[in-house]
Amino acid sequence: MKANATCIACLLNKQEKNIRPFQDEKKKSDYLHEVLKLLYEHGQSHSSPWLFMKIEEIYSKYYEPVMDYPAIKHKYNQFMLSKEPVIEANIRKADDIIASCIQYVCAGNYIDFGAMSKVDDSILDQMLCKAQSETVPADQLSLFKSELAPAKTLVYLTDNCGEIVMDKLFIKILKEEYPDLAITVIVRGGLALNDATMEDADEVGLTNLVPCIGNGSKLTGTDLCGINEESRNALMNADIIISKGQGNFEGLYGEGLQPYFLFLCKCELFVRRFGLKQFSSVFAREDHIHIVSGE
Repeated sequence: MKANATCIACLLNKQEKNIRPFQDEKKKSDYLHEVLKLLYEHGQSHSSPWLFMKIEEIYSKYYEPVMDYPAIKHKYNQFMLSKEPVIEANIRKADDIIASCIQYVCAGNYIDFGAMSKVDDSILDQMLCKAQSETVPADQLSLFKSELAPAKTLVYLTDNCGEIVMDKLFIKILKEEYPDLAITVIVRGGLALNDATMEDADEVGLTNLVPCIGNGSKLTGTDLCGINEESRNALMNADIIISKGQGNFEGLYGEGLQPYFLFLCKCELFVRRFGLKQFSSVFAREDHIHIVSGE
């Protein structure tokens, strides 16, 4: 999915906000002009995650990193691991164990330093506490289960740190409910904001549960042309794909793979695009996605 005007404006505004505290006006101007050049030349031909990756490369030429993402990722991995026993118990007591997994997976998708300027721990707690009250579309849940029964392979695309613990619980339940289903997880191939990488999969114990692949890319999403052959082959040959997060939606929507998308609508564009309130969840197979605004 190509970046639209809203995405391009948001990317530029975030960069100006990031450098606003710095004193060297010439340096700031040079930086923003280089970002503008990138957006002018590639904004209409690439996705937002790709543009953001290139902006990060430009930023590194001018400034030191603003945030210590390895430390942030460790913090939220440990935070969610501390919640795991209670959440797993809640899931196992639910009337529909698969629906409950989806509810918690969507709640965990709040941990996103790309779509939002700040992750509020109190809001995260609230979202986890009320996760099981959120609605999972009955038609999509039924469709998902009907495809799981005969499926042989499932590929699970993760998104952020911390929430990868919820992904692990979901995968654990899927393995129990569908023991003949071969599940492969794909994570980012390098540091990309707070997105989950192999280090995060190791930290939360996901690599002990199922095979995990780094996709070879530092994109905060999934671009079929930019990931490694192993990941691309896994996706092309999967019976079912679960795609987590806004970034993966932007990379895979319209690519013909018909994944099940799971994410929270966090940024203004996604709220308008789906006609939902902020932090509302989306769970649907691609051909059942209802886009209200074509932005």
